[in-house]
Amino acid sequence: MSYALILLAHGSSDSRWRAPFEHFRDALVPRLDTPIRLAYMELCDPSLEDSVAQLVSAGITQIEVLPLFFAAGRHLRNDVPAQIEQIARGHEGLDITLLAPVGEHPDFIAALATAVADQVGESLHSQR
Repeated sequence: MSYALILLAHGSSDSRWRAPFEHFRDALVPRLDTPIRLAYMELCDPSLEDSVAQLVSAGITQIEVLPLFFAAGRHLRNDVPAQIEQIARGHEGLDITLLAPVGEHPDFIAALATAVADQVGESLHSQR
């Protein structure tokens, strides 16, 4: 069974919005020995369906989808699971799993708290 990871972000019509997600993917690629793709729920490409189709055509049979969200709201509780179920029906033999949003991981919270404290600390320091 071959495995891949899809990083799922919300999406925006502003192309500049995608840059942090692309930088994150690029930083993650050398750390994991697996194909990694970005996908967006709406407003920009590639879609989740397109990313899955690309991976399946490359022989991938197991995909995990990691939402780059702070928490699971309506999209992650309803919309994305329904979307994944529909995608799975269209690809026989594909095992596709929705992971918990990255924001629920304790290490993410700790890293974000450090980044915010550093940024605020720099701002406070420059005001003195």
